[in-house]
Amino acid sequence: GEMNYGAGYFAAIKYGAKEIIDPRPFAVGSILETFRRYPHLSKVLPAMGYGKRQVEELEQTINRCDADLIVSGTPIDLNRILNVDKPIVRVRYGVDSETEKKIDEVIEAFLRGLS
Repeated sequence: GEMNYGAGYFAAIKYGAKEIIDPRPFAVGSILETFRRYPHLSKVLPAMGYGKRQVEELEQTINRCDADLIVSGTPIDLNRILNVDKPIVRVRYGVDSETEKKIDEVIEAFLRGLS
């Protein structure tokens, strides 16, 4: 809920999406509550869990929106768990060795601050 954008958003921009739809008007259930709790979210559809209820609400939200396709930046393959009326394109990402070193430095500095 704290990240304004994710990998899916950046991939959509990079590969020339004509439009990124604001998912808020289509949200139901816990997804709607998430948007209320995190009002800064406007261009991403948060998946806040993969229990039965959350999956159903994610399906409903996606099926209600008028999009040509969904760009998914979540680690889980949504095609395996959702039944939606639009194609889902999965974006994958990783950490290169230079970024990994920076992450290690941040974690080490944080841990030093705890002691």
